[in-house]
Amino acid sequence: MDKHEKRVIFASIGLMAFFFLAVILAVSGLGITVPDCITDREPFTEPEVIQLDETHYEVHSIARMWTFDPPVIEIPAGATLDIFLTSADVVHGFQIESRAVNMMAVPGQVTKMSAKFDKVGKYSIVCHEYCGVNHHSMEGVIHVRPVEDMPAREVSKAGSPASNATEGGAKL
Repeated sequence: MDKHEKRVIFASIGLMAFFFLAVILAVSGLGITVPDCITDREPFTEPEVIQLDETHYEVHSIARMWTFDPPVIEIPAGATLDIFLTSADVVHGFQIESRAVNMMAVPGQVTKMSAKFDKVGKYSIVCHEYCGVNHHSMEGVIHVRPVEDMPAREVSKAGSPASNATEGGAKL
């Protein structure tokens, strides 16, 4: 090995060390952290479907280890569904087949999207982001039923913590 090759090798090692230290300094100096898991905070402690009024529903959903919670969502035909989605473990996808709903569930963040369901039927929910060995079986369903077939529910008066906490796109 001649002296030019040695200089290039030492310069390369020095440059790698510099970049490594720069990353460590930037992360510690800027206070960058890994996102918190928010599934232990309201409203995600108990994933549920909340009826806000006769035709407006809200779901707090958690994607985790090859399942959506709640796995089955029931709403009447003509209802608007506000979906608040987060992840408990890794990045997941949330796509409602034959609907323009395509979301990413990211740990530590809440994704919101609304959709109106006019037709009675079953709408499959699939994970479109590879999330591990059992990714292919990660699915859920939205049952849109005729209005007369829906059980009576208590309408929430104050709105849910999710709609209040994420107003204006603010992070929980």
